[in-house]
Amino acid sequence: MKLTGSQILIECLVEQGVDTVFGYPGGSVLNIYDELYKNSDRIHHILTAHEQGASHAADGYARASGKVGVCIATSGPGATNLVTGIATAYLDSVPVVFITGNVNVNLIGKDSFQEADIAGITTPITKHNFIVKDVKDLAKILREAFEIARTGRPGPVLVDIPKNVTAETAEYTPETIDTSKKETPVSAEAEADIETLADMIRSSNKVFLLCGGGALLSGASEEIHRLAELIKAPVGCTLMGAGAFPATHPNFTGMIGMHGTRATNVAVSESELFLALGSRFNDRVTGDVNKFCKSAKIVQIDIDAAEINKNVRTAHHILGDVKSVLKRLLQRLESTPIETSEREEWLKTIQALKMPVRAQKFEGFTPKAIISHVQQHLPQDALIVTDVGQHQMWAARYYNYELPGTFITSGGFGTMGYGAGASMGAAVARPDRKVVLITGDGCFRMNSNELATMQHYGIPVVILVMNNGVLGMVRQWQTVFYGKRYSQTNLDRGPDFSKLADAYGLKGYTVCSLEQFDEAFAKSIDSGEAVVIDCRIGCDETIAPMVAPGKPITEFVLHEHESPEQK
Repeated sequence: MKLTGSQILIECLVEQGVDTVFGYPGGSVLNIYDELYKNSDRIHHILTAHEQGASHAADGYARASGKVGVCIATSGPGATNLVTGIATAYLDSVPVVFITGNVNVNLIGKDSFQEADIAGITTPITKHNFIVKDVKDLAKILREAFEIARTGRPGPVLVDIPKNVTAETAEYTPETIDTSKKETPVSAEAEADIETLADMIRSSNKVFLLCGGGALLSGASEEIHRLAELIKAPVGCTLMGAGAFPATHPNFTGMIGMHGTRATNVAVSESELFLALGSRFNDRVTGDVNKFCKSAKIVQIDIDAAEINKNVRTAHHILGDVKSVLKRLLQRLESTPIETSEREEWLKTIQALKMPVRAQKFEGFTPKAIISHVQQHLPQDALIVTDVGQHQMWAARYYNYELPGTFITSGGFGTMGYGAGASMGAAVARPDRKVVLITGDGCFRMNSNELATMQHYGIPVVILVMNNGVLGMVRQWQTVFYGKRYSQTNLDRGPDFSKLADAYGLKGYTVCSLEQFDEAFAKSIDSGEAVVIDCRIGCDETIAPMVAPGKPITEFVLHEHESPEQK
Protein backbone atom coordinates (compact mmCIF):
# COMPACT_ATOMS: atom_id res chain seq x y z
CA MET A 1 0.00 0.00 0.00
CA LYS A 2 1.12 3.57 -0.68
CA LEU A 3 1.60 5.81 2.34
CA THR A 4 3.17 9.19 2.99
CA GLY A 5 6.46 9.35 4.88
CA SER A 6 4.61 10.51 7.99
CA GLN A 7 2.22 7.59 7.79
CA ILE A 8 5.12 5.19 7.28
CA LEU A 9 6.77 6.64 10.40
CA ILE A 10 3.64 6.00 12.47
CA GLU A 11 3.31 2.43 11.17
CA CYS A 12 6.97 1.71 11.89
CA LEU A 13 6.64 3.03 15.46
CA VAL A 14 3.63 0.76 16.00
CA GLU A 15 5.62 -2.16 14.54
CA GLN A 16 8.28 -1.54 17.19
CA GLY A 17 5.72 -1.65 19.99
CA VAL A 18 5.96 2.09 20.65
CA ASP A 19 2.94 3.44 22.48
CA THR A 20 4.42 6.65 23.93
CA VAL A 21 6.60 9.38 22.43
CA PHE A 22 7.90 12.63 23.86
CA GLY A 23 8.45 15.73 21.81
CA TYR A 24 7.84 19.29 20.69
CA PRO A 25 6.37 20.28 17.30
CA GLY A 26 7.66 22.76 14.75
CA GLY A 27 7.47 23.60 11.07
CA SER A 28 9.58 20.74 9.74
CA VAL A 29 7.62 18.06 11.59
CA LEU A 30 4.09 19.36 10.99
CA ASN A 31 3.23 16.43 8.73
CA ILE A 32 4.41 14.01 11.42
CA TYR A 33 2.38 15.77 14.09
CA ASP A 34 -0.69 15.73 11.86
CA GLU A 35 -0.39 11.94 11.67
CA LEU A 36 0.19 11.72 15.42
CA TYR A 37 -3.09 13.62 15.86
CA LYS A 38 -4.89 11.14 13.60
CA ASN A 39 -3.32 8.17 15.41
CA SER A 40 -3.66 9.39 19.00
CA ASP A 41 -5.52 6.18 19.83
CA ARG A 42 -2.39 4.16 18.98
CA ILE A 43 0.45 6.44 20.07
CA HIS A 44 0.31 8.72 23.10
CA HIS A 45 2.33 11.91 22.61
CA ILE A 46 3.57 13.89 25.62
CA LEU A 47 4.32 17.55 24.93
CA THR A 48 7.11 18.72 27.22
CA ALA A 49 7.99 22.30 28.12
CA HIS A 50 11.30 22.14 26.24
CA GLU A 51 12.94 19.78 23.76
CA GLN A 52 15.67 18.96 26.26
CA GLY A 53 13.00 17.83 28.70
CA ALA A 54 11.61 15.56 25.98
CA SER A 55 15.04 14.05 25.34
CA HIS A 56 15.53 13.26 29.03
CA ALA A 57 11.96 11.96 29.32
CA ALA A 58 12.56 9.48 26.49
CA ASP A 59 15.79 8.48 28.25
CA GLY A 60 14.06 7.95 31.60
CA TYR A 61 11.27 6.03 29.86
CA ALA A 62 13.82 3.70 28.25
CA ARG A 63 15.70 3.09 31.51
CA ALA A 64 12.54 2.39 33.49
CA SER A 65 10.77 0.25 30.87
CA GLY A 66 13.67 -1.57 29.23
CA LYS A 67 12.20 -0.57 25.86
CA VAL A 68 13.51 1.90 23.27
CA GLY A 69 12.52 5.47 24.07
CA VAL A 70 11.35 7.82 21.31
CA CYS A 71 11.73 11.58 21.07
CA ILE A 72 10.64 13.94 18.27
CA ALA A 73 11.76 17.51 17.57
CA THR A 74 11.73 19.94 14.69
CA SER A 75 14.72 21.14 12.68
CA GLY A 76 17.36 23.70 13.67
CA PRO A 77 17.01 24.87 17.29
CA GLY A 78 14.51 22.11 18.04
CA ALA A 79 17.06 19.50 17.01
CA THR A 80 20.02 21.21 18.68
CA ASN A 81 18.04 21.42 21.93
CA LEU A 82 18.21 17.61 21.99
CA VAL A 83 22.01 17.48 21.92
CA THR A 84 22.53 17.38 25.70
CA GLY A 85 19.92 14.63 26.04
CA ILE A 86 21.49 12.63 23.21
CA ALA A 87 24.94 12.89 24.82
CA THR A 88 23.47 11.88 28.18
CA ALA A 89 21.93 8.75 26.64
CA TYR A 90 25.13 7.97 24.74
CA LEU A 91 27.43 8.08 27.78
CA ASP A 92 25.05 5.86 29.78
CA SER A 93 24.22 3.43 26.93
CA VAL A 94 20.49 4.19 26.82
CA PRO A 95 18.44 3.05 23.78
CA VAL A 96 16.57 6.07 22.41
CA VAL A 97 15.58 6.82 18.83
CA PHE A 98 15.62 10.58 18.25
CA ILE A 99 13.55 11.69 15.25
CA THR A 100 14.24 15.18 13.95
CA GLY A 101 12.71 17.12 11.11
CA ASN A 102 14.79 19.02 8.61
CA VAL A 103 14.25 21.45 5.76
CA ASN A 104 13.38 20.07 2.32
CA VAL A 105 16.17 18.09 0.65
CA ASN A 106 16.66 20.78 -2.00
CA LEU A 107 17.26 23.40 0.75
CA ILE A 108 19.83 21.43 2.77
CA GLY A 109 23.22 23.14 2.90
CA LYS A 110 21.86 26.57 1.93
CA ASP A 111 21.56 28.04 5.46
CA SER A 112 17.81 27.78 5.15
CA PHE A 113 15.49 28.93 7.93
CA GLN A 114 15.83 26.65 10.95
CA GLU A 115 18.40 24.44 9.24
CA ALA A 116 21.15 22.64 11.17
CA ASP A 117 23.36 19.71 10.24
CA ILE A 118 22.09 17.71 13.17
CA ALA A 119 23.57 14.47 11.82
CA GLY A 120 27.01 16.07 11.68
CA ILE A 121 26.57 17.67 15.11
CA THR A 122 25.56 14.39 16.76
CA THR A 123 27.95 12.00 15.01
CA PRO A 124 30.27 11.76 18.06
CA ILE A 125 27.39 11.23 20.51
CA THR A 126 25.17 8.70 18.74
CA LYS A 127 25.61 5.00 18.17
CA HIS A 128 24.56 5.75 14.58
CA ASN A 129 22.59 8.40 12.74
CA PHE A 130 20.76 8.68 9.42
CA ILE A 131 19.53 11.36 7.02
CA VAL A 132 16.55 10.04 5.04
CA LYS A 133 16.64 11.68 1.61
CA ASP A 134 14.26 9.29 -0.16
CA VAL A 135 10.91 8.24 1.25
CA LYS A 136 11.45 4.75 -0.22
CA ASP A 137 14.24 4.24 2.34
CA LEU A 138 12.31 5.47 5.37
CA ALA A 139 10.81 2.21 6.67
CA LYS A 140 14.09 0.30 6.26
CA ILE A 141 16.06 3.03 8.05
CA LEU A 142 13.59 3.29 10.93
CA ARG A 143 13.67 -0.48 11.47
CA GLU A 144 17.46 -0.43 11.39
CA ALA A 145 17.56 2.49 13.83
CA PHE A 146 15.56 0.62 16.45
CA GLU A 147 17.60 -2.54 15.98
CA ILE A 148 20.87 -0.63 16.44
CA ALA A 149 19.55 1.23 19.48
CA ARG A 150 18.51 -1.85 21.42
CA THR A 151 21.07 -4.53 20.47
CA GLY A 152 24.64 -5.09 21.61
CA ARG A 153 25.67 -2.17 23.78
CA PRO A 154 22.50 -0.03 23.67
CA GLY A 155 22.63 3.61 22.70
CA PRO A 156 20.92 6.55 21.01
CA VAL A 157 20.28 6.65 17.25
CA LEU A 158 19.17 9.75 15.38
CA VAL A 159 16.97 9.72 12.27
CA ASP A 160 16.81 13.08 10.48
CA ILE A 161 13.85 13.37 8.07
CA PRO A 162 13.54 16.34 5.68
CA LYS A 163 10.03 17.78 5.49
CA ASN A 164 9.42 16.81 1.86
CA VAL A 165 10.16 13.15 2.74
CA THR A 166 7.35 13.24 5.31
CA ALA A 167 4.90 14.34 2.58
CA GLU A 168 6.01 12.15 -0.33
CA THR A 169 4.57 8.66 -0.82
CA ALA A 170 6.07 5.19 -1.16
CA GLU A 171 5.02 1.59 -0.97
CA TYR A 172 4.88 0.31 2.59
CA THR A 173 4.87 -3.37 3.51
CA PRO A 174 4.10 -4.17 7.17
CA GLU A 175 6.52 -6.35 9.10
CA THR A 176 6.24 -8.20 12.39
CA ILE A 177 9.14 -7.13 14.58
CA ASP A 178 10.34 -9.19 17.52
CA THR A 179 11.39 -6.58 20.10
CA SER A 180 11.96 -9.02 22.97
CA LYS A 181 15.35 -9.09 24.63
CA LYS A 182 17.38 -12.06 23.44
CA GLU A 183 20.30 -13.66 25.21
CA THR A 184 23.56 -12.85 23.48
CA PRO A 185 25.41 -16.05 22.56
CA VAL A 186 28.95 -16.61 23.84
CA SER A 187 31.52 -16.90 21.07
CA ALA A 188 33.94 -19.83 20.78
CA GLU A 189 36.80 -17.48 21.58
CA ALA A 190 35.01 -16.25 24.70
CA GLU A 191 34.44 -19.86 25.84
CA ALA A 192 38.21 -20.35 26.06
CA ASP A 193 38.59 -17.01 27.85
CA ILE A 194 35.93 -18.05 30.38
CA GLU A 195 37.84 -21.24 31.15
CA THR A 196 40.95 -19.14 31.78
CA LEU A 197 39.00 -16.85 34.11
CA ALA A 198 37.63 -19.84 36.03
CA ASP A 199 41.21 -20.99 36.66
CA MET A 200 42.22 -17.48 37.75
CA ILE A 201 39.35 -17.38 40.26
CA ARG A 202 40.19 -20.82 41.66
CA SER A 203 43.79 -19.73 42.29
CA SER A 204 42.94 -16.35 43.89
CA ASN A 205 41.67 -15.95 47.45
CA LYS A 206 41.07 -12.20 47.29
CA VAL A 207 38.60 -11.68 44.43
CA PHE A 208 36.66 -8.43 44.12
CA LEU A 209 33.58 -8.00 41.90
CA LEU A 210 32.70 -4.56 40.51
CA CYS A 211 29.22 -4.06 39.04
CA GLY A 212 29.12 -1.42 36.30
CA GLY A 213 26.22 -0.14 34.24
CA GLY A 214 26.71 -3.01 31.80
CA ALA A 215 25.87 -5.51 34.53
CA LEU A 216 22.43 -3.91 34.84
CA LEU A 217 21.91 -3.59 31.08
CA SER A 218 22.61 -7.30 30.62
CA GLY A 219 20.27 -8.31 33.46
CA ALA A 220 23.08 -10.14 35.25
CA SER A 221 22.06 -9.47 38.87
CA GLU A 222 21.12 -13.09 39.66
CA GLU A 223 24.41 -14.41 38.24
CA ILE A 224 26.47 -11.85 40.18
CA HIS A 225 24.64 -12.83 43.36
CA ARG A 226 25.41 -16.52 42.79
CA LEU A 227 29.05 -15.83 41.93
CA ALA A 228 29.65 -13.61 44.97
CA GLU A 229 28.26 -16.21 47.35
CA LEU A 230 30.05 -19.08 45.65
CA ILE A 231 33.52 -17.53 45.83
CA LYS A 232 32.90 -15.45 48.99
CA ALA A 233 33.79 -12.21 47.22
CA PRO A 234 33.07 -8.63 48.27
CA VAL A 235 31.01 -6.73 45.70
CA GLY A 236 31.10 -3.03 44.90
CA CYS A 237 29.45 -0.90 42.26
CA THR A 238 30.02 2.14 40.12
CA LEU A 239 27.43 4.93 40.19
CA MET A 240 25.78 3.38 37.13
CA GLY A 241 25.88 -0.10 38.67
CA ALA A 242 23.85 0.75 41.78
CA GLY A 243 21.11 -1.85 42.24
CA ALA A 244 22.89 -4.62 40.35
CA PHE A 245 23.64 -6.27 43.72
CA PRO A 246 21.44 -5.88 46.82
CA ALA A 247 22.78 -3.09 49.02
CA THR A 248 21.88 -4.90 52.26
CA HIS A 249 23.66 -8.12 51.28
CA PRO A 250 26.60 -8.70 53.67
CA ASN A 251 29.03 -9.02 50.73
CA PHE A 252 28.14 -5.57 49.39
CA THR A 253 30.73 -2.91 50.18
CA GLY A 254 29.27 0.11 48.38
CA MET A 255 30.33 2.48 45.66
CA ILE A 256 33.86 2.76 44.25
CA GLY A 257 35.97 5.78 43.41
CA MET A 258 36.00 9.49 44.18
CA HIS A 259 33.03 9.26 46.55
CA GLY A 260 33.30 5.54 47.14
CA THR A 261 33.27 3.86 50.51
CA ARG A 262 36.43 3.08 52.42
CA ALA A 263 35.51 -0.62 52.37
CA THR A 264 35.27 -0.74 48.58
CA ASN A 265 38.30 1.40 47.79
CA VAL A 266 40.50 -0.51 50.25
CA ALA A 267 39.19 -3.90 49.05
CA VAL A 268 39.97 -2.98 45.45
CA SER A 269 43.49 -1.99 46.42
CA GLU A 270 44.06 -5.20 48.39
CA SER A 271 42.50 -7.62 45.92
CA GLU A 272 44.46 -10.24 43.99
CA LEU A 273 41.89 -10.56 41.22
CA PHE A 274 39.61 -7.69 40.20
CA LEU A 275 36.60 -8.48 38.00
CA ALA A 276 35.03 -5.49 36.24
CA LEU A 277 31.54 -6.48 35.11
CA GLY A 278 30.33 -4.06 32.45
CA SER A 279 32.41 -1.13 33.68
CA ARG A 280 34.43 1.16 31.41
CA PHE A 281 36.79 2.43 34.16
CA ASN A 282 35.68 6.07 34.19
CA ASP A 283 38.21 8.47 35.77
CA ARG A 284 35.87 9.00 38.75
CA VAL A 285 36.16 5.24 39.37
CA THR A 286 39.90 4.77 39.03
CA GLY A 287 41.48 7.98 40.26
CA ASP A 288 45.17 7.72 39.33
CA VAL A 289 45.09 4.90 36.75
CA ASN A 290 48.80 4.24 37.27
CA LYS A 291 48.12 3.37 40.91
CA PHE A 292 44.70 1.77 40.47
CA CYS A 293 44.40 -1.80 41.69
CA LYS A 294 48.18 -2.34 41.49
CA SER A 295 48.30 -5.61 43.46
CA ALA A 296 45.58 -7.32 41.40
CA LYS A 297 45.17 -8.93 38.04
CA ILE A 298 42.41 -6.92 36.35
CA VAL A 299 39.81 -8.79 34.31
CA GLN A 300 37.27 -6.88 32.22
CA ILE A 301 34.04 -8.40 30.91
CA ASP A 302 32.31 -6.11 28.41
CA ILE A 303 30.15 -6.38 25.32
CA ASP A 304 31.87 -3.43 23.62
CA ALA A 305 35.33 -4.18 22.23
CA ALA A 306 36.12 -0.44 22.21
CA GLU A 307 36.05 -0.39 26.03
CA ILE A 308 38.56 -3.21 26.49
CA ASN A 309 41.94 -1.80 27.60
CA LYS A 310 40.78 1.74 26.77
CA ASN A 311 41.33 3.31 30.20
CA VAL A 312 42.94 0.50 32.23
CA ARG A 313 45.26 -2.23 31.02
CA THR A 314 43.86 -5.66 31.81
CA ALA A 315 45.56 -8.96 32.55
CA HIS A 316 42.66 -10.78 30.90
CA HIS A 317 39.40 -9.82 29.26
CA ILE A 318 36.27 -11.44 27.87
CA LEU A 319 34.34 -9.84 25.05
CA GLY A 320 30.68 -10.62 25.57
CA ASP A 321 27.42 -9.94 27.38
CA VAL A 322 27.97 -9.99 31.15
CA LYS A 323 24.97 -12.22 31.89
CA SER A 324 25.84 -14.78 29.21
CA VAL A 325 29.50 -14.88 30.25
CA LEU A 326 28.70 -15.28 33.95
CA LYS A 327 26.25 -18.09 33.22
CA ARG A 328 29.01 -20.07 31.51
CA LEU A 329 31.53 -19.14 34.20
CA LEU A 330 29.21 -20.39 36.95
CA GLN A 331 28.75 -23.71 35.17
CA ARG A 332 32.50 -24.24 35.35
CA LEU A 333 32.99 -23.03 38.92
CA GLU A 334 30.02 -24.89 40.38
CA SER A 335 31.17 -28.20 38.93
CA THR A 336 34.21 -28.41 41.26
CA PRO A 337 34.51 -27.45 44.95
CA ILE A 338 36.26 -24.15 45.78
CA GLU A 339 38.33 -23.67 48.93
CA THR A 340 36.64 -20.88 50.88
CA SER A 341 38.36 -20.52 54.27
CA GLU A 342 40.92 -17.88 53.21
CA ARG A 343 38.32 -16.16 51.05
CA GLU A 344 35.95 -15.87 54.02
CA GLU A 345 38.73 -14.48 56.22
CA TRP A 346 39.46 -11.68 53.74
CA LEU A 347 35.76 -11.00 53.25
CA LYS A 348 35.35 -10.55 57.03
CA THR A 349 38.28 -8.11 57.05
CA ILE A 350 36.63 -6.01 54.32
CA GLN A 351 33.19 -6.20 55.95
CA ALA A 352 34.73 -4.77 59.14
CA LEU A 353 35.55 -1.59 57.20
CA LYS A 354 31.92 -0.92 56.33
CA MET A 355 30.18 1.99 58.04
CA PRO A 356 26.94 0.92 59.75
CA VAL A 357 24.81 3.46 57.88
CA ARG A 358 21.41 2.01 58.71
CA ALA A 359 22.19 1.08 62.31
CA GLN A 360 22.62 4.61 63.60
CA LYS A 361 19.95 7.04 64.70
CA PHE A 362 20.19 10.21 62.65
CA GLU A 363 20.21 13.56 64.36
CA GLY A 364 19.20 16.82 62.70
CA PHE A 365 17.81 17.71 59.31
CA THR A 366 20.69 16.35 57.25
CA PRO A 367 20.76 14.81 53.76
CA LYS A 368 21.58 11.39 55.20
CA ALA A 369 18.64 11.60 57.60
CA ILE A 370 16.26 12.80 54.87
CA ILE A 371 17.20 9.97 52.51
CA SER A 372 16.94 7.44 55.33
CA HIS A 373 13.39 8.66 55.99
CA VAL A 374 12.58 8.57 52.25
CA GLN A 375 13.44 4.88 52.20
CA GLN A 376 11.27 4.19 55.23
CA HIS A 377 8.22 5.52 53.34
CA LEU A 378 8.79 3.72 50.02
CA PRO A 379 8.36 0.16 48.75
CA GLN A 380 11.48 -1.66 47.56
CA ASP A 381 10.59 -1.25 43.90
CA ALA A 382 10.25 2.55 44.02
CA LEU A 383 12.27 4.42 41.39
CA ILE A 384 14.72 7.04 42.61
CA VAL A 385 15.76 9.57 39.96
CA THR A 386 18.36 12.30 40.45
CA ASP A 387 19.89 15.30 38.82
CA VAL A 388 23.65 15.80 39.28
CA GLY A 389 25.70 17.04 42.24
CA GLN A 390 25.87 16.43 45.97
CA HIS A 391 22.24 15.27 46.12
CA GLN A 392 23.06 12.65 43.45
CA MET A 393 25.89 11.25 45.59
CA TRP A 394 23.75 11.34 48.74
CA ALA A 395 21.04 9.39 46.89
CA ALA A 396 23.61 6.91 45.59
CA ARG A 397 25.35 6.42 48.93
CA TYR A 398 22.62 6.61 51.56
CA TYR A 399 19.69 4.84 49.88
CA ASN A 400 19.77 1.04 49.79
CA TYR A 401 19.02 -0.15 46.26
CA GLU A 402 17.86 -3.74 46.52
CA LEU A 403 16.49 -4.26 43.01
CA PRO A 404 17.97 -3.63 39.55
CA GLY A 405 16.80 -0.54 37.72
CA THR A 406 15.58 1.36 40.78
CA PHE A 407 18.23 4.12 40.53
CA ILE A 408 18.12 6.40 37.47
CA THR A 409 20.77 9.08 37.08
CA SER A 410 23.04 10.77 34.56
CA GLY A 411 26.36 9.10 35.33
CA GLY A 412 28.72 9.48 32.38
CA PHE A 413 27.73 12.95 31.20
CA GLY A 414 26.72 14.37 34.59
CA THR A 415 23.84 16.43 33.22
CA MET A 416 22.34 19.12 35.44
CA GLY A 417 18.72 19.46 34.36
CA TYR A 418 18.31 15.74 33.65
CA GLY A 419 16.04 14.80 36.54
CA ALA A 420 12.66 16.36 35.82
CA GLY A 421 12.40 14.94 32.30
CA ALA A 422 13.85 11.56 33.30
CA SER A 423 11.50 11.20 36.27
CA MET A 424 8.50 12.01 34.05
CA GLY A 425 9.59 9.39 31.55
CA ALA A 426 10.13 6.83 34.30
CA ALA A 427 6.71 7.54 35.82
CA VAL A 428 4.98 7.24 32.43
CA ALA A 429 6.81 3.95 31.75
CA ARG A 430 6.04 2.49 35.16
CA PRO A 431 2.69 3.76 36.48
CA ASP A 432 2.79 0.81 38.90
CA ARG A 433 5.83 2.23 40.72
CA LYS A 434 6.36 5.20 43.04
CA VAL A 435 8.77 7.71 41.47
CA VAL A 436 10.79 10.18 43.52
CA LEU A 437 13.08 12.83 42.05
CA ILE A 438 15.89 13.90 44.36
CA THR A 439 17.36 17.13 43.05
CA GLY A 440 19.21 20.27 44.16
CA ASP A 441 18.12 23.87 44.00
CA GLY A 442 20.69 24.60 41.26
CA CYS A 443 19.51 21.71 39.09
CA PHE A 444 15.83 22.31 39.69
CA ARG A 445 16.12 25.88 38.42
CA MET A 446 17.23 24.35 35.12
CA ASN A 447 14.23 22.06 34.63
CA SER A 448 11.37 23.31 36.81
CA ASN A 449 9.50 24.31 33.63
CA GLU A 450 8.58 20.63 33.32
CA LEU A 451 6.24 21.07 36.30
CA ALA A 452 3.79 22.25 33.62
CA THR A 453 4.09 18.87 31.89
CA MET A 454 3.67 16.91 35.13
CA GLN A 455 0.57 18.91 36.05
CA HIS A 456 -1.06 18.72 32.63
CA TYR A 457 -0.63 14.97 32.18
CA GLY A 458 -1.05 14.06 35.86
CA ILE A 459 2.42 12.51 36.14
CA PRO A 460 2.87 11.70 39.84
CA VAL A 461 6.52 12.52 40.56
CA VAL A 462 7.38 13.52 44.13
CA ILE A 463 10.21 16.06 43.89
CA LEU A 464 12.59 16.56 46.81
CA VAL A 465 14.68 19.71 46.40
CA MET A 466 17.80 19.53 48.58
CA ASN A 467 17.86 23.30 48.92
CA ASN A 468 21.13 24.53 50.42
CA GLY A 469 21.17 27.86 48.62
CA VAL A 470 24.40 27.03 46.82
CA LEU A 471 25.84 24.94 44.02
CA GLY A 472 26.74 22.33 46.61
CA MET A 473 29.26 20.11 44.82
CA VAL A 474 31.14 23.03 43.29
CA ARG A 475 31.17 24.79 46.67
CA GLN A 476 32.56 21.62 48.29
CA TRP A 477 35.43 21.65 45.79
CA GLN A 478 35.96 25.37 46.45
CA THR A 479 36.10 24.60 50.19
CA VAL A 480 38.58 21.74 49.86
CA PHE A 481 40.76 22.88 46.96
CA TYR A 482 40.24 26.63 46.45
CA GLY A 483 40.70 28.19 49.87
CA LYS A 484 36.95 28.80 50.39
CA ARG A 485 36.80 31.31 47.55
CA TYR A 486 33.14 30.81 46.70
CA SER A 487 33.12 32.23 43.18
CA GLN A 488 29.60 32.30 41.71
CA THR A 489 28.26 29.36 43.72
CA ASN A 490 25.92 31.22 46.08
CA LEU A 491 22.33 30.92 44.84
CA ASP A 492 21.01 33.75 47.00
CA ARG A 493 17.90 34.35 44.91
CA GLY A 494 14.45 32.96 44.20
CA PRO A 495 12.22 31.29 43.53
CA ASP A 496 10.34 29.97 46.51
CA PHE A 497 9.91 26.42 45.21
CA SER A 498 6.69 25.66 47.05
CA LYS A 499 5.13 28.84 45.63
CA LEU A 500 6.47 27.91 42.20
CA ALA A 501 4.68 24.57 42.48
CA ASP A 502 1.49 26.43 43.38
CA ALA A 503 1.90 28.64 40.30
CA TYR A 504 1.85 25.50 38.18
CA GLY A 505 -1.25 24.20 39.95
CA LEU A 506 0.64 21.70 42.11
CA LYS A 507 1.06 21.21 45.83
CA GLY A 508 4.29 22.46 47.38
CA TYR A 509 5.76 22.18 50.88
CA THR A 510 8.67 23.91 52.58
CA VAL A 511 10.19 21.77 55.35
CA CYS A 512 12.94 22.46 57.86
CA SER A 513 12.77 19.41 60.15
CA LEU A 514 12.39 15.65 59.89
CA GLU A 515 8.96 15.84 61.48
CA GLN A 516 7.78 18.31 58.83
CA PHE A 517 9.40 16.23 56.12
CA ASP A 518 7.78 12.97 57.20
CA GLU A 519 4.35 14.55 57.22
CA ALA A 520 4.79 16.23 53.82
CA PHE A 521 6.37 13.18 52.18
CA ALA A 522 3.70 10.77 53.42
CA LYS A 523 0.96 13.05 52.06
CA SER A 524 2.81 13.47 48.76
CA ILE A 525 3.34 9.76 48.16
CA ASP A 526 -0.32 9.06 48.89
CA SER A 527 -1.62 11.93 46.75
CA GLY A 528 -0.98 10.32 43.36
CA GLU A 529 0.03 13.74 42.03
CA ALA A 530 3.22 15.65 41.33
CA VAL A 531 4.41 17.44 44.48
CA VAL A 532 7.42 19.64 45.30
CA ILE A 533 9.00 19.40 48.76
CA ASP A 534 11.55 22.16 49.39
CA CYS A 535 14.00 20.74 51.97
CA ARG A 536 15.96 23.60 53.56
CA ILE A 537 19.37 22.19 54.51
CA GLY A 538 22.68 23.78 55.50
CA CYS A 539 25.02 25.16 52.85
CA ASP A 540 28.06 23.36 54.30
CA GLU A 541 26.66 19.83 54.04
CA THR A 542 29.18 17.66 52.19
CA ILE A 543 29.41 14.30 50.53
CA ALA A 544 32.12 12.24 52.18
CA PRO A 545 34.35 10.41 51.71
CA MET A 546 36.09 12.21 48.89
CA VAL A 547 39.23 11.49 46.90
CA ALA A 548 41.00 14.33 45.09
CA PRO A 549 40.82 14.01 41.29
CA GLY A 550 43.78 12.14 39.84
CA LYS A 551 44.84 10.69 43.20
CA PRO A 552 44.80 7.02 44.28
CA ILE A 553 41.33 6.02 45.47
CA THR A 554 42.65 5.15 48.94
CA GLU A 555 43.92 8.71 49.57
CA PHE A 556 40.87 10.44 51.01
CA VAL A 557 40.79 14.21 51.45
CA LEU A 558 37.52 13.75 53.35
CA HIS A 559 36.60 10.69 55.38
CA GLU A 560 33.14 9.35 56.28
CA HIS A 561 31.23 11.76 58.55
CA GLU A 562 33.95 14.41 58.12
CA SER A 563 33.38 17.91 56.84
CA PRO A 564 36.08 20.23 55.44
CA GLU A 565 35.94 22.18 58.70
CA GLN A 566 36.99 19.06 60.65
CA LYS A 567 40.11 18.43 58.60
